Amino acid sequence: MGERIETGELKQWQHDLDEVLVQAPDRVRGVVQRAAFQIKKDAQSRVQGLKHAPAYPYSISYDTRELAGPTFVAEIGPDKDKRQGALGNLLEYGSAKNPPRPHMAPAADAEKPKFERALEDLAVRLLEGR
Repeated sequence: MGERIETGELKQWQHDLDEVLVQAPDRVRGVVQRAAFQIKKDAQSRVQGLKHAPAYPYSISYDTRELAGPTFVAEIGPDKDKRQGALGNLLEYGSAKNPPRPHMAPAADAEKPKFERALEDLAVRLLEGR
């Protein structure tokens, strides 16, 4: 005798997932925006108080946008059009005369597990709400 597979539950689960995906874009956008904001604030705090770059932390900003899919992306970092914003690479990676002051990469690394957990929690909430 062969194995018997019931497809009714699988079809219902697929239907539930499809409906969750319709609901998800606005909520996913919120998770991405929150993570971007947290990375910005963390990076700013990591470079506060530099005597030679007092305005630099205020040049760090973020922008989020939606791509096809829908997929949400965030761009976080110094705005070169703002005062001392062009110092970003020099501060993050250093130079021959200045040691690096990593702030963007560590801020992103610190936020990554929180971001992943927030997306997982969102998926669970949406599926449980079915």
